[in-house]
Amino acid sequence: MPTALITGASAGLGAEFARQLARRRADLILVARSVQTLDELAAELRSEYGVAVEVLAADLAVEEEVEAVAARLRDVDDPVDLLVNNAGFGLPLQFADNDIDDEVRHLRVHVEASMRLMHAALQTMRGRGGRIINVASVAGFISRSTYSACKSWLIGFSRWANTEYARDRVSVTAVCPGFTHTSFHERMGLEPGREGVPAPMWLDARDVVRQGLRDAALGRSVSIPSLRYKAIVAVAGLLPSSLTSGIARRGRV
Repeated sequence: MPTALITGASAGLGAEFARQLARRRADLILVARSVQTLDELAAELRSEYGVAVEVLAADLAVEEEVEAVAARLRDVDDPVDLLVNNAGFGLPLQFADNDIDDEVRHLRVHVEASMRLMHAALQTMRGRGGRIINVASVAGFISRSTYSACKSWLIGFSRWANTEYARDRVSVTAVCPGFTHTSFHERMGLEPGREGVPAPMWLDARDVVRQGLRDAALGRSVSIPSLRYKAIVAVAGLLPSSLTSGIARRGRV
């Protein structure tokens, strides 16, 4: 059976990746800060799908704990076939008003941790083959504070890495959902339907993950799991950043 390591696996898209991969008979390594939640999810997946599930508690804003996850990815005796970099969180859009330590932690989780874990995964995937999925966002295509900047880095790096490591049989895919029904908004104290975002713009986490896995299997560097968001990204590329950043102030992606 293939083995997948998923960060931010305790809820939202991470938990949905775990469920869909377990349904496909992949063994799992679940990474998040909440041990209790991970243990509960692991027990559910073992019982329902009969797969092996390993729990690895780690705060990806802490270098030593990122290294513990990286060490697991470098294990040649029990290699990981799929890395899903999903861990992340949002901050208010007013950068100058935010605590700078929160902003640095935000950068570490979204960019530094993802980069370190990709680097570790490539040590055992090159030549053997493997897949890396970086959960980005359509926010990465527009101007939208530090969240947008972090996701833009993930998209750009995934595009390059997918081309660079194809010769080593490794694909790298940035999955870029739009507004998605998960606990992401709840943790920020925001409720879907109260952010000025029309109902048709909300995506279902199951659809996002299903399309993301399909695009990764096809070796695509970017996956935008919705025709309407593909159209938005195409149009946004033609508009001035002053306009798109004004529109993007509403809600969280």
